[in-house]
Parts: sequence; C-alpha cells; structure tokens
Amino acid sequence: MFYSCDIEGEILRLDAEESGHCVRVLRHREGDEISVIDGLGTMMRCTLINADPRGAEARIEERIPGFGAHPYRLTMAVCPTKNIDRYEWFAEKATEIGVDVIVPVIGEHSERRVLKTERLERLVKAAAKQSLKGAVPEVTAPVSVKEFIEASPAGATKLICYCFDGEKYSVRNVLGSQEQKDIYVLVGPEGDFSPEEAALAREHGWIPATLGPSRLRTETAAVVAATMIYDALSEITEQ
Repeated sequence: MFYSCDIEGEILRLDAEESGHCVRVLRHREGDEISVIDGLGTMMRCTLINADPRGAEARIEERIPGFGAHPYRLTMAVCPTKNIDRYEWFAEKATEIGVDVIVPVIGEHSERRVLKTERLERLVKAAAKQSLKGAVPEVTAPVSVKEFIEASPAGATKLICYCFDGEKYSVRNVLGSQEQKDIYVLVGPEGDFSPEEAALAREHGWIPATLGPSRLRTETAAVVAATMIYDALSEITEQ
C-alpha cells in the first residue's frame, strides 16, 4: 500500500520516499498493479506506468471511496507523555483502530510541554497504510487543555477520562444513549487534569467516562478508549 496526494485526472505520482520503496525495495516494474491511498479516504487500484525510483507514476484503474472507514468521527485530545515513544505508540495504535484527528493538548500538570508533530504525521501515515485505511488522521498543532475544552463543539459527544473521585459513566452506555457519532475524547497527562480543568470540562458538557477499575497510563487509556468506541459503534453498525 502506497500514499499519494499528487493526482491529476487518472494519473498519480509517488513522492521520492514512496517511489524508492515501491521500485527499489519492493521491485515493482511497469505494468504491475499497486494500491495507493490518497489520505482522504479513497484507495485506488493502479497500474504502474513509470518505475522511476525518484518519481514513479501510475494510472488509476479503480477508485474505492471510504476504504477501511469507521462509522463515526473521532477526535482524540491526549496530553503528550514525558517519554515521547509512548505517545507515538498511542498515535500508531489509535490510527490502526480508527481515529480521525489527534490533538496534542498541554495540561496544567503536563511534564512535556513542547511537541513537534512532523514525526507523528509520518508515523500515522505509515500506520494508515499498514492497517488498510484510505484516510490518514490529521495531527494538529498542540493547544492547551483549557483552549481545547472551550473550543469544543456543543453538539458532539464529549468524553473526559480522569482519575478524580465522583460519578463516571461507561463509554458504551454513553455512546448507546446518543445518536451523535461525532465523538471527542480527552485524556490527561501522567499527573492527571487539574481540578480546575476537570470542572471547566464539566461546564462545557464533557461527560466523565470510566475505562474500567484499573489505573491506566496516559497512552494506554487513550488506546483503550479508542478500542471501546470502535467496538461499541462498529457492533451497532453491523446489527
């Protein structure tokens, strides 16, 4: 599976990295069939017409929209972890499961307050190809937790996962009670959200959600939440 956003009519071009992998590593030649995603949800079955390792070209034979799509739109706002490898693991696994937007959010208790997104963007692109998805998740620039909470849309289903005591609702029950499939999930840093951040979220319609009795690391909680949503809504769609 390859990726290209350089498409004119029925001809697409692979960039230098994709071309090198296609021609030098996988040894594709003119006339070979290859599959290419556009990152927006469509997979294209193509015939390679120029096996140039610096800029391969292919003719589109068939377009398959909604390739590998999930029946909801999921935005995951997750505080970057102190160990960046753990955050990259979350981004990769969430992409494989099904996520549309990844927002790094910086909380009052965050230990990591700076995050460059270029590597994350490359990682989710590779994960989308590997997991056979036509859409590549958007990775946004970091924002503060408070900014994200205040900018969140009123009509979406919004879940906040945190460790403070108080009434919490199961993810499955929340999703089953609402028709809205535009879903936002907010996961805090290692030190959790501050009481002020949690209170602000409640004021803006965020529902406190439980992921089970175990206390989970930030990246684990994010992947568990994505999995619960995928399981609950994919199951509903199949019925």
